[in-house]
This record gives sequence, C-alpha cells and structure tokens, in this order.
Amino acid sequence: MSFMCQKDSYLKEYRTKVKSCKPASTTILENGKKTKVKGYEVILEDTILFPEGGGQPDDRGTINDIPVLKITRSWEDAVHFLPSEIPEGTDVSLKVDWQRRFDHMQQHTAQHLITAIVDHKFGYETTSWNLGSDIVTIELGTPTFSTNQLAEVEEEVNECIRRQISVTPTLYPDKDDPELLKFRGLGLPADHVGSVRVVTIEGVDSALCCGTHISNLSHIQAIKLLGTEKGKKDKTNLLVLAGNRLRRYAGNSFDREKQLAGILKGPAEKQSELAEKAVKGMKNYQKICNAQLKELAALEVSLFKKTEPNDTVFVKHRKDGDSDYISVLMSELGDENLPKLITVGDEKEGGMFVVGGPAQLVSDLGPRICALFGGKGAPNKGSVFRGKANELSLSSRAAAEKLMRDFVAGRGDGASVAVGDEP
Repeated sequence: MSFMCQKDSYLKEYRTKVKSCKPASTTILENGKKTKVKGYEVILEDTILFPEGGGQPDDRGTINDIPVLKITRSWEDAVHFLPSEIPEGTDVSLKVDWQRRFDHMQQHTAQHLITAIVDHKFGYETTSWNLGSDIVTIELGTPTFSTNQLAEVEEEVNECIRRQISVTPTLYPDKDDPELLKFRGLGLPADHVGSVRVVTIEGVDSALCCGTHISNLSHIQAIKLLGTEKGKKDKTNLLVLAGNRLRRYAGNSFDREKQLAGILKGPAEKQSELAEKAVKGMKNYQKICNAQLKELAALEVSLFKKTEPNDTVFVKHRKDGDSDYISVLMSELGDENLPKLITVGDEKEGGMFVVGGPAQLVSDLGPRICALFGGKGAPNKGSVFRGKANELSLSSRAAAEKLMRDFVAGRGDGASVAVGDEP
C-alpha cells in the first residue's frame, strides 16, 4: 500500500478515519535517552504521516490535536503511537510537523541526486546513508574520494538544482513487474505489501524509494559537500548539508566566526593561526604551573616532616591541585603506613581524594570517606584508596579528617595536631 504522504508529500493536513486502536507500549527517544511509554497503536484508513523506512526517520504531527510520538510500518499499515485513545470509526484530522517533514524531503532528495551523480561519474555505489539531525552521511563503496571528485560532484548537483529539474513518484501495482529491475535500489523489505514506488529525477535518476521527496530540485536550494571521513572497511562517508540545514549551518558558522574574532583578536582568515598560538601559549603556561605545583608539594611534605612535635596524620587540601600534585605528595611522604588524607578540587564542584595508610585504615575508612564526599572510588594496592568527589566542602573534609584522627587515636599511637589546609 502507498500512503497519501507518498502520493503527495506536500499535504500538511488531511482528514481520514480510525480503523483500529489498541493499548500498547513502545520505546521512544527523549533527550537522547530511550524511554518506555504506554499508549495506543492507532491505524488509519490512510495517512499523511510518514512511517520510518528507506533510511528516512518517521514524521511527527498530531491526530485530533493529540501528539503522535512514533510511526512505524507493519505490512500494509502505518501504525501511529499516541498517548491517548481514539475509538475505532472516529473521523480524525491529521496535521504534519511541516518543518521536520520538509527538512527530510530536502535531505532525502539531495541524497538521491548525489548518489546518482557519484554513480554516473565514478561508478561508486551508495551502500547506506544516514539522514541524522544535522549532517547527512552517505556511505560510498570506495576506500577513497578525492577533493577534486568532491568539487566535481558539488558543482554538478548544484547545476541540476539551477536547472529546476522535476522530481516525480510513480506507482507500480505489481512488485514482481520486470520493469522494476532497471531502477536503482537496495531491494524491498521482506514484509512489503502492495504497489512499489519509484522516484524519478527527470533525466538524472530513477530509484525504488518509499520516502517523501520534493517535487522539484529547486526546492533543495543548495547542496554543500563538506568533506569525507573514513567509513567501514573499504568505504568512504560523504558529509553533506542541503537546503535549510545548510542555511542554518552557514548562519551558525558566521556567528561563531564573529565570537572568535573577538576572543582571538583577529579576522576569520587568521583564526586558525591565532588559535594555535593561544593553545601553544596555554600549554607552556600549564607546564610552568605544573612544575611549580610539584615544587610546592615537595616543600609542603618537607615542612610536615620538620614540624615539631611530629604529626601522625598527614592531611592536605589544595583547590588548584591535580593528580600530579597528589603523586608528588605521596612520593615525597614515602612511608606507606603514614595515615594520609589528600584532597584537591573545588568545594562545590568536587575533585579527587586519596586515603592512604595501613591496610586496615584504608579498608575501613576509604569507603566511609568516599561516602562523605558523595563520590566514587576503590582501593588500590591495599595501602591507598583513590576516588572522585562530587563535593569537597569544609564540613565534609573536617568530618573525613576526624574519622582519620579518631581511628589513629583508637589505636593509641598519636595525638591531634592542627591541619595544614590551603584554600
């Protein structure tokens, strides 16, 4: 069966009737996460809402103002998943999310055009494609695709757009019609029922396709081949933008250029050079800071060892410390049996911590201190417990230190001494 959306992809509203409605559950994507939801599967006499297929995602829209969360194809039917019930036999009004639909039409027809031109010029087949939400990828059956080939294809596809070539769908009632063998395509799904649709770009290409398409190449507006990336074995991915996506991309790129011009203090053509210079300077500065931080760690340990009377617990917090700072402290302290509590990072944003000392102390206090910091961690080689802290407030650090000193005092081998603590 061919749906109304495949016969006329420009219909934005449509009236039809509910054939069936039954309770169901499905998985949808919300904010990048898969979520299982309960609702109803609604089948209509016909639909302008496209079910996913042929590499094209499903539409969005409403049925009697109820949002359609998902649309799939089951044999000859389009199954609309709704959060609310609509009884069988109800007359309904459909509205399609036109911005999403037209974007899919532009990108899908652009893919057909690029696939045809690449095949005609170089003999490389399209093995798959992904419409995505930003950049379209077209996988070609070749390990390489040169910049000269990119330029040739981009010029030709945009020339086709300027020639305002028509795009028309044709329905073939019999899927076994031998005429279909001469058209490009990856074949029909195993559960295909009814007529077969062929989309023709006049004088350029004819291909089996169930998706929605524009009626004239001029509606694509423009196509940009951004470049290539390595695909699967012996494959190359073309990175493509077309139509409204290309316009948005150009606008966003210009905005970023303006922002970078202010940050880097230079025009667009020099931004790469200026950014490279800034990164190099930052690395050198970071290198100097790291060296000074290591020297500071060594000095702090030296002062700790010289303090009279000697403390039996080493406690140190440094907001600007890092893993190297911790490593230097641990190395300079040397004594694995010395009880240690080292924390680095921001009070609110958290950071890292280390609990060190006798195996029994580490085993008993490591998980408890980790819980105080709301973090995650694990013992390492028995004498050290390392972890990440979600917060390092003064109160949580004081509680952690108290645990350490109480543990040591309980063993009867130490007195409490003031803590060295850097902001």
